[in-house]
Amino acid sequence: MSGTKDKVKGMANEAAGKVKQGVGKATDSAELQAKGKAQEIKGEAQQTKGKVKDAVSKH
Repeated sequence: MSGTKDKVKGMANEAAGKVKQGVGKATDSAELQAKGKAQEIKGEAQQTKGKVKDAVSKH
């Protein structure tokens, strides 16, 4: 199984999280900033999962 799908989802979540953080900063919303950071971290984890899947499938 390819990790490409996980990596793509991860990139999308990471990007959306960064946007939420930016909007949170612009509107002075600590809650939105926190949600954005959490989504960004989720995206990073998904990308890592995809990379691991790819590495395992190569061996």
